[in-house]
Amino acid sequence: MALPKEDIYTIEDIYALPDGERAELIDGQIYYMAPPRRKPQKLSGEIFGIIREYIRSNHGACEVYAAPFAVYLDEHTNTYVEPDISVICDPKKLDDRGCTGAPDWIVEIVSPSSKQMDYYKKLFKYRTAGVREYWVVDPDKNLILVYNFEQGTSEQYTLSDKVKAGIYENLVIDFRNIRL
Repeated sequence: MALPKEDIYTIEDIYALPDGERAELIDGQIYYMAPPRRKPQKLSGEIFGIIREYIRSNHGACEVYAAPFAVYLDEHTNTYVEPDISVICDPKKLDDRGCTGAPDWIVEIVSPSSKQMDYYKKLFKYRTAGVREYWVVDPDKNLILVYNFEQGTSEQYTLSDKVKAGIYENLVIDFRNIRL
C-alpha cells in the first residue's frame, strides 16, 4: 500500500495567498500565522525602536525591519519567513521583495501559536542559513534566549535584565525600561 504523497509548496504559493493572510514557508511546508496578540506586538515595537535608534545615532550601515518583512532564507529549500525583527548589514541582500539570504540578527517574539516554530524549527533554520545572532523573546515565560551562532554560545535572560547584542559592540537593551 502506497503512502499518501506530501505536497511541497513554493514561494509562488505564498504569493497566491489571499490578501491579509500570512504564512511562512519552511522546507516546502506552509505554516499559517495567527495575528499577533497585543503584548508580543508591543514588545516587538519597543525592541525595534531601540535597535533603529541605535543604528541611526551611530550612523550604522545595517538596516532594521519589522514584520511583515519578507526573508527568503533559502530559496533552494523553499524557505520564506517573516521574523518579527530582522537586522541586515549587507545591502546586497536587500531588494524590493525583502531580504534574500540570512539576516545578521533576528528577534522572534513568542506567542502561543508560534512556540514550536520559534524555539525549534526556526532556531535550526536560522543557524544553518548563517544568521549571526538569534533572540527568542517569550513574554509569557519571562524569558529571553540569546543564540550567538558566531561564538557558538547561548545565554538565558529575563525581561528584567539588560541584554547585550552580540553583533554590536555597545548596544544593550534594558528590558526593565520596556513597559508591557
